[in-house]
Amino acid sequence: MDPENLPVINNYLDANEPMSSEARLSRMHFHDNQRKVDYVLAYHYRKRGAHLGQGSPGHSLAIVSNGETGKEPHAGGPSDIELGPLDALEEERKEQREEFEHNLMEAGLELEKDLESKSQGSVFVRIHAPWQVLAREAEFLKIKVPTKKMYEIKAGGSIAKRFNAILQKLSSPLQPRVPEHSHNRMKNLSYPFSREKIYLYNIQEKDTFFDNATRSRIVHEILKRTACSRANNTMGINSLIASNVYEAAYPLHDGEYDSPGHDMNDRKLLYQEWARYGVFYKFQPIDLIRKYFGEKIGLYFAWLGLYTSFLIPSSIIGVIVFLYGCATIEEDIPSREMCDQHNAFTMCPLCDKSCDYWNLSSACGTARASHLFDNPATVFFSIFMALWATMFLENWKRLQMRLGYFWDLTGIEEEEEHAQEHSRPEYETKVREKMLKESDKSVVRKLEANMTASDDEDDEDKLTWKDRFPGYLMNFASILFMIALTFSIVFGVIVYRITTAAALSLNKATRSNVRVTVTATAVIINLVVILILDEIYGAVAQWLTKIEVPKTEQTFEERLILKAFLLKFVNAYSPIFYVAFFKGRFVGRPGSYVYVFDGYRMEECAPGGCLMELCVQLSIIMLGKQLIQNNIFEIGVPKLKKLFRKLKDETEPGETDSAHSKHPEQWDLDYSLEPYTGLTPEYMEMIIQFGFVTLFVASFPLAPLFALLNNVIEVRLDAKKFVTELRRPDAVRTKDIGIWFDILSGIGKFSVIINAFVIAITSDFIPRLVYQYSYSHNGTLHGFVNHTLSFFNVSQLKEGTQPESSQFGQEVQFCRFKDYREPPWAPNPYEFSKQYWSILSARLAFVIIFQNLVMFLSVLVDWLIPDIPTDISEQIKKEKSLLVDFFLKEEHGKLKLTDEPARRSRGAEHAGRSRAASATPSGRSRPGSVWSSGSQHTSV
Repeated sequence: MDPENLPVINNYLDANEPMSSEARLSRMHFHDNQRKVDYVLAYHYRKRGAHLGQGSPGHSLAIVSNGETGKEPHAGGPSDIELGPLDALEEERKEQREEFEHNLMEAGLELEKDLESKSQGSVFVRIHAPWQVLAREAEFLKIKVPTKKMYEIKAGGSIAKRFNAILQKLSSPLQPRVPEHSHNRMKNLSYPFSREKIYLYNIQEKDTFFDNATRSRIVHEILKRTACSRANNTMGINSLIASNVYEAAYPLHDGEYDSPGHDMNDRKLLYQEWARYGVFYKFQPIDLIRKYFGEKIGLYFAWLGLYTSFLIPSSIIGVIVFLYGCATIEEDIPSREMCDQHNAFTMCPLCDKSCDYWNLSSACGTARASHLFDNPATVFFSIFMALWATMFLENWKRLQMRLGYFWDLTGIEEEEEHAQEHSRPEYETKVREKMLKESDKSVVRKLEANMTASDDEDDEDKLTWKDRFPGYLMNFASILFMIALTFSIVFGVIVYRITTAAALSLNKATRSNVRVTVTATAVIINLVVILILDEIYGAVAQWLTKIEVPKTEQTFEERLILKAFLLKFVNAYSPIFYVAFFKGRFVGRPGSYVYVFDGYRMEECAPGGCLMELCVQLSIIMLGKQLIQNNIFEIGVPKLKKLFRKLKDETEPGETDSAHSKHPEQWDLDYSLEPYTGLTPEYMEMIIQFGFVTLFVASFPLAPLFALLNNVIEVRLDAKKFVTELRRPDAVRTKDIGIWFDILSGIGKFSVIINAFVIAITSDFIPRLVYQYSYSHNGTLHGFVNHTLSFFNVSQLKEGTQPESSQFGQEVQFCRFKDYREPPWAPNPYEFSKQYWSILSARLAFVIIFQNLVMFLSVLVDWLIPDIPTDISEQIKKEKSLLVDFFLKEEHGKLKLTDEPARRSRGAEHAGRSRAASATPSGRSRPGSVWSSGSQHTSV
């Protein structure tokens, strides 16, 4: 179709035309102040030639495509002004926009936009969906809406009612002051919208029957499926944004959040009662969040709120475990023995040549600190946290079902999720390229003609595994490379630690603080590398998912999440896994050390074990990641982007209008906000934190406390970001949190195995237990330190590895090292002793017993807590029966209304027939007429 012959849009508005304040009562409506703006399309234009700001073109009235009277340029207006030559790309985009907007009007939408009256600038196409379109699309999407029938939600027995009443009174100061958060026990029956059953619904006013989120969702669905043949695509707005025909498409916020005065809108209410740090102690208004942002974002904040509240008991228990370690530090016999200088355990040198023999008592501080985290209470805490993870997931399933019931999400998988199955623009392009290669352009035209066909196309119109094989191969190779890169960086940090420790040992001034200096600097290096690689891996995962060419957005999101999680998980936990399970395991022994490079030995654990270092590593990475990501990435970067965009708008000519900038419209304000890019970064941050809280909790009982403190801020930070800094997201209906639940469940199960190995291998819990019950003479831990140290004859040190200058006064014949090996005078010197094998078997036995015990308890908790709350299950059954009764009652009422005029007409007809019968010789009715009492149907 020739763009010059396209019908005009409803209202072209001249930006230079003065608008009175009375005419613009609301910035959420068209300029007629009647039709609500449901969606906005924004694009940037640039003209060559004449400047259109000279003179005010007139307007005339014309009949537009939807049958309404609108404004159209006419003689003397912009259509007669010489525009000057446009470049080919700009001209092509303009034609694509004109066709797309025409197709939107063909679909029933009403559009309004300003004239392109400057040499360049931004234009906003405002879209309004009239009632006929809303009703049609709501029926097509099977959107559940409230009916006239209301019923009371029973709270259970009398005890449950009293308990709920007491809870409400106690928690009233913590409740947000929003209407949706009131404890209303009444609920509307909901049913998918149908124009034929319009009498069922509680329609008081058509303009407000569908809320703003639902209206924008309906318009977005139309935008996604509206075609534009000039752009060679079948996907509508997504493709047009991808090809820069439009810059943005977004629904409007409900006004300003910080506007003066007492006028209230949902956005302002959310800001005051939810998105400020001053209300951190209050519960979240989940129902209002869901109403404003949609179910997908509502479920995220509900999940985040439940997770944060579940961190409270685990934080309390973690602090108690830590305080128990502090309280019993003086009673810990092994640390007292290590600190006792009378024992005088002479230890073997920590490095070749430059390191001297040393007394074990010099590591007293490390040993005492290790007891804070390496004590019997940590075993109990590990079991508790494994059960805590199971209970959290079970309670989330219950809360999800409860929200699904109140939000009418039950059974939407078949009814509404098909709307999200639109093919992605990249997929359509790939299919088109394939068709172009296989045959001539007629096939492409055929594909475009069938753009509205269902997804059940022939196999030739889809991408096979052969088409995707290069993408899969690239994915596999790239992920392997990234994991290898992470391991290489971890190895590089190990080399840094070894070489730095050797270098610092050469200097007498730095020799005493070698271990502290090396550990602290290495952890900081790890943290910086993790933060940098996190950003890189996020971008790499996005790129890898794109070259896979998934068909739908849902498939794209799931694959992106899996790749990003795998890369970020390996990145965050590789250094921690090394310290927990590998450091100090491959050192060798005096006289037969394992060397990384010539003269550089593999690093050993501290005398108190590696658990203390694991705790330091975990705490610095966890706290640093949270603090830096929150303060720099989530707060600083958006502010810098906003500032950059503001400076850019101010410097570009032709963009600003002094009168307009003083009183900007809502679409202008929203356009200056950051676009919404999805919930993946928010979920990912919390999932990695969940791993820190559960995976290595045996080594760091304070992890839940730090996570809790972070999340109290995180909830309000995310809330503020959604309310004040982002454009309003499209409302998406979904019944659950999707693949994130499977990831959480996997981490929960994996944490049981990890904690079992941390307790068995990294900590001294099993060696102490074995010594106390198998080797101790009096059933205590007296003599445990001596039991863990083996003897080595210093005369057997390799040539050139002995200390160059020893500070020890007496001649050292034997030095000690931490291992279970036979002494030099044994028949098999330096071989593993029987104590080593007994402890190893005890460790393996503990892992098996711990894992099976905790898994059994987790399954038991899972079985004891039903996924669907009993009251919700009963209410769902009750709602079904009420819905049937309501249908029958309404249908009966409708039949009565339709039967009365039919009865009256039949009575009149019967009277006429009686009169006619007297004049007819036979009383038989004419053939071809059928009549039945009580029936509304007549055959013609």
